[in-house]
Amino acid sequence: MDLQTILFMFFGGLGIFLFGIKYMGDGLQKAAGDRLRDILDRFTTNPVMGVLAGLIVTILLQTSTGTTVLTIGLVNAGFMTLKQAIGVIMGANIGTTVTAFIIGIKISAYALPIIALGTFLIFFFKNNKVNNYGQVIFGFGALFYGLNLMGDAMKPLREVQAFTDLTISMSDNALLGVLIGTIFTVIVQSSSASIGLLQSLYSQDLINLQAALPVLFGDNIGTTITAVLASIGASIAARRAALTHVIFNLIGTTIVLLIFKPFLFLIGRIQEALLLNAEMTIAFAHGIFNVSNTLIQLPFVAVLALIVTKIIPGQDSAIEYKAKHLDERFIRESPSIALGQGKKEVLRMAELSEKGLETVGLYMKTHDKKHGELIPQFEDAINNLDRKITDYLVQLSSHSLSPDDSKLHSTLMDTIRDIERIGDHMENIMELVESQMANKVKFSESAIADLDEMFDLTLSTLRQAIKALETNNVDDARAVLEKEEKIDKMERDLRKKHIARLNENRCTGSAGIIYVDIVSNLERVGDHAVNIADVVIGED
Repeated sequence: MDLQTILFMFFGGLGIFLFGIKYMGDGLQKAAGDRLRDILDRFTTNPVMGVLAGLIVTILLQTSTGTTVLTIGLVNAGFMTLKQAIGVIMGANIGTTVTAFIIGIKISAYALPIIALGTFLIFFFKNNKVNNYGQVIFGFGALFYGLNLMGDAMKPLREVQAFTDLTISMSDNALLGVLIGTIFTVIVQSSSASIGLLQSLYSQDLINLQAALPVLFGDNIGTTITAVLASIGASIAARRAALTHVIFNLIGTTIVLLIFKPFLFLIGRIQEALLLNAEMTIAFAHGIFNVSNTLIQLPFVAVLALIVTKIIPGQDSAIEYKAKHLDERFIRESPSIALGQGKKEVLRMAELSEKGLETVGLYMKTHDKKHGELIPQFEDAINNLDRKITDYLVQLSSHSLSPDDSKLHSTLMDTIRDIERIGDHMENIMELVESQMANKVKFSESAIADLDEMFDLTLSTLRQAIKALETNNVDDARAVLEKEEKIDKMERDLRKKHIARLNENRCTGSAGIIYVDIVSNLERVGDHAVNIADVVIGED
C-alpha cells in the first residue's frame, strides 16, 4: 500500500468516523425530544445529580465535548452555577466512555449493512420518529466503517521502523504517550476518534498496553481544548467552567501516572479475567479511569470552584435566568406573601427588559458584537421568567385571595405579558440592526440623531412604568401616558422626515425599510409601557 492510499484511507476514515459520531448524536438528540438543556437545567440541584445529568446528556449527544460546550453556554447564560457545572463536566467524562464500549462490541464487519438499514429508514419513511432512529443507525454504521478504514490504513505501520521505535519510547516514557494523546485529540477535536484509533492500534498489536494507556490519558486532556475555545469571549463563570474541565482531567492524569504500574496491572488482570478483546480492554481502562477520577474529585467540587475562582478573579456579569423569589411553600402557607414574591420576580423580569432595551440601543450605536450577543440572553431570560412566573401565579389562583390581592394577581398576570412582548420587540430591533450591518446599510446623520432621541424617550418611558409598578405610584403612571403620547407623535414625525429624505435622495429604500421598522418597534414598546402604567392607574 503506497503512502497516498494510506493517507487517503486514514483521513477519509477519520472524516467518516467523526461524521458518524455527530450524525448519531444529532439523531439521539432529536429522538430524545431535544430536552437536553431541560435535563441539565432541572437535574443539577447538587453535584451528584449534575454528574448523572452530564452522564445522560453525553450518552445522548455521544460527545463529552458537546455536553461541556452546552454546559458552558448554560453557565454563560446564568442558567447554571459553577458548582453545578463541575458536576455535569465530571458526568460528561464518564458518559463519553460509552462510545469506546460501543467500539469494543466489535461489529465492524456489519458496518455497511447497518448504514444500509439507516439509509432505508431515512429515505423510505415519512415519519419523523423513524427518520431520527434511521439517523442514529446510519451514524452508528458510519462510525464503524470509518474506524475500519482508519484501522486498515494503520496496518502497514508495523513495517515502519520509526513507528516501532516510537511505541518503544512510549512504553518507557509515559509522559511522551500523554503528550501524543493530547496533541492528536487537540488536532481532531474528538476524544472518541482518538480513543477509537487507539483501540484499532492496540487490536492490531501495533502498540502494547503499557504504551496505549498514557495515550488514553492524554486523549482525556486533549478533549478539554474545545471547551476552552467555546469559553473565549464568554462570561467569567463560563471561562471558570472550562478551566475546571482542564484541571479535573489534569489532576486525574497526574494521579493515575503516580500509580501507573498498579493501574496497568489491574487492567491486565481484568483483561485476562473477563477475556476481553483489545478494543474492550481500552474501553474498560477508559471507564475505570473516568469513574475513579470522578469519585476521587467529587467531594472536592467546592475546592475546585475556589481554585478556578482564584485563577480567574472578577465579578461575573452573566444574566441570571432562574427565578429568585418563587418559593412554592409560600403558596400553601401564605398566599399573600407568595403574591408579594411573585411581584418581586415580575419586577426582576421588567428590569431585564429595561437592560435589554438599553443594550439594543448600544448595539445600534456601536455595532459592537458583545452587545449583540447579550440581547438573545436577555430575551431567553425574559421568556424563562415568563413561564416560571405564569406557572407560579396560576398555582396561586386556586387559593383564596383577598379582593386587593386578587387585583394585584390580575395586575401581575397582565404585566408579565407586556414585558414578554417588550422582549420580542427588543429582539426584533436587534435583528434589524444585524440586517443593517449585513447589507452595509447606512443611515443619514439626521436619521441617527432622531433615532437616538426616540430610543432615549422610549427607555425613559419604560423605566418610569417599571418604577410606577414597583411603588404603585399613580403620578409616575400618568407621566408614562404623557411620554407615550410624545413617542406616538415622534413616530409620525420620523416617518414624515424619512419620506422627505427619500424624496431628496438622502436615504436609500433599503435603509428606509429598516429605519421605519425600528421606529415602529420602539413605538410598540411605548404601548406596552402604557399598558403597565394603565394597570397601576386602574389599581388605584
